[in-house]
Amino acid sequence: MEIKPFLKALLSTIYSFLFSSLSSDHLHVAWSEELDVEIDDERGGLLLNTFIPLQSVLNTISFDVKCVPKDFGHDSIVCVCNATYCDDMKLIALPPVGKYSSYLSNMAGSRFEPGQGVFQKNSTGSGVRINISRSQKYQKIRGFGGAMTDAAAINIMSLSSGAQDKLLRQYFSSEGIGYSVVRVPMASCDFSTRLYTYADTPEDYNLNHFTLAPEDTQHKIPLLLRAQSMSPEPLSLLASAWSAPAWMKTNGALIGKGSLKGSPGGKEHKTWAQYYIRFFEEYAKYNLTFWALTTGNEPSAGKMTNYSFQALGFTPEEQRDWVALDLGPALHSSQFKNTHVLILDDNRLLLSHWAKVVLSDVHAGRYIHGVAVHWYFDGLVPPGPSLGTTHHLYPEYYLFGTEACEGFTPIDRGVKLGSWYRAEQYAHDILEDLNHYVVGWTDWNLALDQTGGPNWVKNFVDSPIIVDAQNDIFYKQPMFYAMAHFSAFLWRGSQRVGVSASVKTELEYTAFIRPDGAVVLILFRSSSEINFEVWDPEVGYFTSTAPARSLLTFAWNTL
Repeated sequence: MEIKPFLKALLSTIYSFLFSSLSSDHLHVAWSEELDVEIDDERGGLLLNTFIPLQSVLNTISFDVKCVPKDFGHDSIVCVCNATYCDDMKLIALPPVGKYSSYLSNMAGSRFEPGQGVFQKNSTGSGVRINISRSQKYQKIRGFGGAMTDAAAINIMSLSSGAQDKLLRQYFSSEGIGYSVVRVPMASCDFSTRLYTYADTPEDYNLNHFTLAPEDTQHKIPLLLRAQSMSPEPLSLLASAWSAPAWMKTNGALIGKGSLKGSPGGKEHKTWAQYYIRFFEEYAKYNLTFWALTTGNEPSAGKMTNYSFQALGFTPEEQRDWVALDLGPALHSSQFKNTHVLILDDNRLLLSHWAKVVLSDVHAGRYIHGVAVHWYFDGLVPPGPSLGTTHHLYPEYYLFGTEACEGFTPIDRGVKLGSWYRAEQYAHDILEDLNHYVVGWTDWNLALDQTGGPNWVKNFVDSPIIVDAQNDIFYKQPMFYAMAHFSAFLWRGSQRVGVSASVKTELEYTAFIRPDGAVVLILFRSSSEINFEVWDPEVGYFTSTAPARSLLTFAWNTL
C-alpha cells in the first residue's frame, strides 16, 4: 500500500469529522504533493485556510481555525462563536532549538496570528535590542483566570449545551487560553440578581441553617465541575465574600456602611470565620476544593456611607485581629488548614499601609500567604512604591491580582464590543504587575450579557466574553486575546527573568522561563510600528516588528 494515499484518506476522514459543523456540500479539502491540506467553506461566511505539513500532523494535531470577525463600530472587532464553531487557540509544540514561535494580536484585526522564525548567530546592530538575562530571577507564576459570578454562570447557562461547552473550552480546555484560577463569590455580590447569604436566619450563631443557594447548586457548581473536567490541570479555586449576613452586622443590612458587630474574638467574628469553613465543607461535597480565600472583597467599601451594594467593612487593624484571633485558628483546626489566606482584596492604593499593619503582626502573619490586589485606579498609584516596596518589605508573602474589569467608570460604562483600547489597558496593567512581583492576574466576570449584566444594582461593566443568548452565540472581545497572550503561555511555575532594552523605547515587555525550559517574551506596542531585535545568549539573535497597537508573544526552546 502506498503511504501517501493512505494518509490522505485517513486525514480526510479526520478533517471531515472535526469540521462536521460545515455542510459537506460546501466543504473543500485540497491536498498538495507534500501532504499539506487546505480547507475552505465556499459559502463566504467562514473561510478556513489551514495548511498542515505532514511532520506537524505526526507531531501534534492542531488546527488554525480563524476568527469570524464582526465589527460593532468601535476601534476593532470581536470574534463570533456558536455551538459548532469557534477560533480555538493554535498552540502547537514549540519548534526545535534555533527557531522561535510568535503570536500576534492587534487593533487591525489579527487574533493570535501564528508565525515562526530562526535565530541568527550575529546581531544586525540596528534598532532597539531586547536582552534576556537568565541569571536575574524573580517571582514564579501561580496562574491566570476569571470569576464565576452568579451573572457569569447565568449567562453561560443561557446558551445551548453546545455553546456552553464551546465557551468553557475557550477558557479551560487544552484548546483554550490556559485559565487555571477561578474566583468564586461566597453568596451574592452586585453581579447577582438578588440579595442573599447562606445564613440569613437571625441569631444562628452555630450556622445550623447554613445552606448553599440555587445559584450555587444549579449554576456555579455544575459549571465549575465541567470546567475542571476540561482542564488539563486542577483548577485553583479562590473564595471571596462580599458581606456577612445582615444580623451579624452593625447596620443590619447587606449593603452600605457596616462592619461585624462586636470585636475580633467575639461571637460574630468567630461565626463569620466558621461561615468560611461551612462554605468549604458544602463545596467539598461536590468534590470542589479551594486553593485560597480572601479576607473579604474590598473592605474599604464597607466603611463608605451609602455604599450601594454588598460590602463588609474592615480597617487593616480589624482585619489583622480577625485573622489572628478567629479566621486563622478556625482554618488551622479544620480540614482546610492548607487553604491559603490572602488579605486586602482591594485596590493597591491601600496596599502599602494595609500590608504594614497586618503583615508586621506575628500573630496574624503566621496564617497569611499573600496579598490580593484589585486593578481599579492603578493609574493613580505607581507600581514601584506600592507593589515593589511591599514585596521587598515582605518577600515571604506573594502578591496576587484578584479582580479587574473595564467599563466600570461613569464616563465609560458597560460593554463596548470590539474595543481594542480596553485590551490595551489590560495588557499594560498585566505587564506592569508582572514586572513588579505579582504572581497572577484574575479577571472579573467570565461572561456577561450585552448590557454588561445581570447586575441587581445596575453596576454594568464589560467582560472578555459577551453572550447573546437570543441568537445562541457569544463574542470574544479583544480583552479575551489580551489575557490569552499571558495565560496561554505562562504556565504555573514559570519564573520571571531579567529583560532589558539597549535604548529607551516605548515597547513594554516581560520575560519568563517556563517549567519545560522554554523562554516566553511578551511585548506590547501602543503607538506606531517599531522594529527590534531580541538577544538570548543561549541561542542567539532574531529580528522582528511590532505593528502599531499590537500584542506579541514569542516562545522558544533552549534545550
